[in-house]
Amino acid sequence: MSTTTLAVLVPLLPFLGAVAGLLLGRTAPGFVRPLAILPTLAAAVLAVTVAVRQGGGQPISTATELTPTGSVPIDLSLYIDGFAALVAVLVGVVATCVQLYSTAYLREDPRYPSYAALVSLFTSAMLLVVYSGDLMVLLVGWEVMGICSYFLVGHYWETEAARSASLKAFLVTKLGDVPFLIGLFALATDAGSFRITKILGTVSAGGLDHPTLIALLLLAGVAGKSAQFPLHTWLPDAMAGPTPVSALIHAATMVAAGVYFIARLLPVFAASAAALVVMAAMAAVTMVGSALAALAQDDIKRVLAYSTIGQLAYMTGALAVGDRGAAVFHLLSHGAFKALLFLGAGVIIHAAGTNSLAAMSRMDGLAKRIPDAFWTMTIALLALAAIPPFAGFFSKEAVLVAAEQTATGHSDLAPSAAGWLVLISGVLTALLTAAYAARLWLMAFRGRGTPAPDHGKEPLAMTGVLWLLAVPSVAFGLAADSLADWFDGRALTPTVATSVLGTGAAVLGAMLTYALWQRATARAATAPAAGPARRATAAEQPAAVAATVSAATAAAESAAETPEVAEVTHEHPAVPAGPAADPGRALLGPLHRHAADGFHLDAVYDRLFVRPVRAAARLVGFLDREVLDTYVRGAGSGTRLLGGLVRRAQTGNVQSYLSALLAGAVVLAIATAVLANVNAGS
Repeated sequence: MSTTTLAVLVPLLPFLGAVAGLLLGRTAPGFVRPLAILPTLAAAVLAVTVAVRQGGGQPISTATELTPTGSVPIDLSLYIDGFAALVAVLVGVVATCVQLYSTAYLREDPRYPSYAALVSLFTSAMLLVVYSGDLMVLLVGWEVMGICSYFLVGHYWETEAARSASLKAFLVTKLGDVPFLIGLFALATDAGSFRITKILGTVSAGGLDHPTLIALLLLAGVAGKSAQFPLHTWLPDAMAGPTPVSALIHAATMVAAGVYFIARLLPVFAASAAALVVMAAMAAVTMVGSALAALAQDDIKRVLAYSTIGQLAYMTGALAVGDRGAAVFHLLSHGAFKALLFLGAGVIIHAAGTNSLAAMSRMDGLAKRIPDAFWTMTIALLALAAIPPFAGFFSKEAVLVAAEQTATGHSDLAPSAAGWLVLISGVLTALLTAAYAARLWLMAFRGRGTPAPDHGKEPLAMTGVLWLLAVPSVAFGLAADSLADWFDGRALTPTVATSVLGTGAAVLGAMLTYALWQRATARAATAPAAGPARRATAAEQPAAVAATVSAATAAAESAAETPEVAEVTHEHPAVPAGPAADPGRALLGPLHRHAADGFHLDAVYDRLFVRPVRAAARLVGFLDREVLDTYVRGAGSGTRLLGGLVRRAQTGNVQSYLSALLAGAVVLAIATAVLANVNAGS
């Protein structure tokens, strides 16, 4: 079988599995799990086969005209280079792990058949984006992912949080898709084709008439899809969906699509120095802001969500300095350890019965209850913090090296200003990333207080997947030298300068967090004694302690009452009382309250956009109701009044009709005689 045929089957198999799962979900429920796992697994195997055959050599390109358009043609085409081949492997492997994990995690969910089918469709759409050689076909996969995310994030549609989160995700990403679509049409108009190969040829020949405008329009769509400032606010709220969906969205689909799109068309963006500086500024603001927000979150999944936003900003920063190899390298390593982090978080939620880190910090022995999750999450957090020799160290260093070379003038692919922005913000974010990774680990696994509930060993389908993903989280970075041949040939190995900067910042952040955690733990241990007795209420304690207790307890209670927790836990645990040992509060100080609320961006958008739009809608409603409807009602009333007057003449008396006829005839005769005399006199 040819490589082209195998490549066609890669996105096709999950699509067929999704269709079959939707059709047979109710009538033959026994086929649901095989239809969820086997097509996705087969697609992953075929993706590996295609990658081996492609081997980082010449791109595989083939096309056939999809439909005559009369102007710019639309082709059904494949374009598989080293980037596409490896990203497809990532998508297939992570999607297979998610499907396996979900069979245990959502085993009691009555909507599992539709869930599994949507995950397969989601996977198929992302694979279509990865392999497509035509931007219009790519757009189909791009939009199908948006629809799938709407349904999957809103899986627990009974709750207001899930409904609002799914709608917010859909609308915010669509807000970016409008300029994105305009940019695609403008790009195709300048290039005369939607084919990626022809577009890149036009760019190399200097054929783009409006490179800056096109790049900025496309960047708006990428900001929405990949959750970059200022369109990132939907991603933390999307945690209302099931945890395996979060793993799929954050690791291998949806948010990765925007970064991959820029890597695919990087010469288009590189044609405008202004666009690269804007991209670098967007990445810098996003990575620092998201890291600060992650330090203040209590929900373990929201910490990881803000972490994803920051890591995507690293990738965007690498693209802003013109190194798509470093960007995709970090995308691949991040996909492995972020999938592990989310799936590990699912095991923690499954065991602890809560999403709340504050509640976990008041549980003793949680790490012993779930040793598989403890060790694999430790590996993933070390990779996230970029501690050598884990995968995240090598890929993040590749980004910092690219930024350093651009900043110091050793690379002419991007302006030096873009390099300095990415380098400074990248080092600062390395410190903050290690800080919130250490905070998560300490609060989740080093809690003190009530013994953690013991529900026995977690299902093999969940723990086995964790160890499978732990392998690339540890070892993938060692492939940096060989991966360079799959990309643009630029070295991906770290340098001494960036290693010292990045690793030093990470170690400093982790040590500072640990020291502050120890101090917070000591204070939390003595806080109950501040009242007259150990059972003292929050009102009887000092104001600061009472506020901490009430806020932490409220957050824990809220997290423990989510539908996901109620569904996957064995019993609903009581939330332990007392203050939480949270080093994030000491690290952020007065900034903590603002960071916990995402720096109030939702409130800003509410005032700038939501309220004006609602006011305009109310005005339109008033004009429609009080002005337009008045004319409509007036026309109806006038007709009804005229009809009433005419109805009075319809008495049903024949004599009256004859009298009126005779009177009319007399009037006509007199009028005729008068007119005749007037005409004769003139």
